[in-house]
Amino acid sequence: MLSSLHISNYVLIDRLDVDFPEGLVIISGPTGAGKSILIGALGLLTGAKADSSAIAPSSDTCVIEGEFLCADESLKRLCEENDLEYDEGRFLVRRTVSRSGRSRAFINDVPVALPVLAAFGSHLVDIHSQHDTLLLTSRSYQLSILDSFSGNGELLSSCGAAWESLRRIRESIAELSARLATARSENDYYAAVYKQLCDASLKEGELAELESEQLRLANAGQIEELLSSCVESLSPSSDAEGVVSKLSVISRNLDRLAEYMPRSTEYHDRVESSRIELKDISDDLESLLGTLNSDPGRLDSVEERLSLIYGLMKRHGCSTETELIAKRDELARTVGGEENMEEELESLKGSLVIAEKEYADCADKLHASRMEHSAAFASEILSTLAFVELDNASFEVRLSVCEPGPGGTDQVEFLFAAGGQTPAPVAKCASGGELSRIMLSLKSLMSRHMNMPTMVFDEIDTGVSGSVADKMGSKICEMGGRMQVFAITHLPQVAAKGSAHYLVEKSVTDGQAVSTIRKLSGEQRVLEVARMLSGASLTPEAIANAKSLLA
Repeated sequence: MLSSLHISNYVLIDRLDVDFPEGLVIISGPTGAGKSILIGALGLLTGAKADSSAIAPSSDTCVIEGEFLCADESLKRLCEENDLEYDEGRFLVRRTVSRSGRSRAFINDVPVALPVLAAFGSHLVDIHSQHDTLLLTSRSYQLSILDSFSGNGELLSSCGAAWESLRRIRESIAELSARLATARSENDYYAAVYKQLCDASLKEGELAELESEQLRLANAGQIEELLSSCVESLSPSSDAEGVVSKLSVISRNLDRLAEYMPRSTEYHDRVESSRIELKDISDDLESLLGTLNSDPGRLDSVEERLSLIYGLMKRHGCSTETELIAKRDELARTVGGEENMEEELESLKGSLVIAEKEYADCADKLHASRMEHSAAFASEILSTLAFVELDNASFEVRLSVCEPGPGGTDQVEFLFAAGGQTPAPVAKCASGGELSRIMLSLKSLMSRHMNMPTMVFDEIDTGVSGSVADKMGSKICEMGGRMQVFAITHLPQVAAKGSAHYLVEKSVTDGQAVSTIRKLSGEQRVLEVARMLSGASLTPEAIANAKSLLA
């Protein structure tokens, strides 16, 4: 049940703090006073979409907070799944909305996502707004009501999961089939391109080596000339004295000088070290000179290879041979992957057969459950319709086959006749007052078969009056004996049935309209019921009638 509600800066409500009891709670007030604002606030607590236009002009943020008491195993599981404290069935639910349109939700002071809030809200309160009676004309709504009565929650979950698995497999098959068709149509072209890249025998780092070799071969004459000059200067082949020979003379002289000047030994060692190093350099340069390629056709081969690689890079939009090799490997998967795709497609088709069977089994079980419970469902609705003075009404549930979907392969249609006629779809034959009574019958049925702690009716009695209104009030009152029921109403016959009565009023302060709510008792309640009977001018007869109704 909803034990308390706090609202601040929401539409016409500046600040509201109100406690609610169990049983049937009546909310009344003049048209436009702000009764439906309470429905909007409760909707936010159950995950409805937030709208910044609902924030009062004097503030940048609105806050709605409700305390619910509901010890339910489903809520306990939701708490475990979302790491929330169960707190013995006490839930403090808060929603804040900012002027920017952003909103935040909290359960027991822990931030939660809106889907989580909506999941909790579906177990805490059922809200029937003024326009929800029109849902009776929706086949999906009719199906959901029958499923709720039949207890098909687990079957629906299984069927939805089977449908999602089937949908994913079908999508995979369609995607893979398209890829395979493309691969087959383009296979010859890709195979030719792949062969060309394979014939090129590409290697990592080859381009840099070829460019270096091409540079060396193109300048071979100058390289040979420079190397020869260096070798000649260090160790000339002629009788001319080179650097190494001169250092040998210096080394010998310093060695002889050591007899007279011991310090010269140090210079001798340093010169000798230099001589040995330069001798090694001379030998290496001479060896390098001997390795120069004298093949006149090698330069042509290198340049031809470079031209091939450059051409392939340009054709395939690559800037390095690494990218070109990656392109070759990608084509290898495309050209050689056709067989793999065919194997994968066959595997998916096998999975499709299994998934179709699983879905069909789930849909069949759902259909069987709906068929099994539809007669009992119609019988209970008829019982309530008779109570609200549709004694000769007919009500049937017709199941027919529809396109498969997450809810199975059934579509449902409620057939109704007020009396004597052949039942027809409610959307075509029921008047506004009859729709209200059918909807109340459905809600009454839900209150008996669903563990819903709180139900809210926003003028469900629209289109009825007199004794029918009295009977509807009695039915709502009966529901209030099983659960907490809020009834927003303009009918005195309904208002008089409540165990508690609240009045919503609107006033203007400093040019600003403000809605307030207060609990009525004693003479205040008598006067409100009398106002509902006679309008603004209270008559002694209306007051007497109000006392009679309340009694």
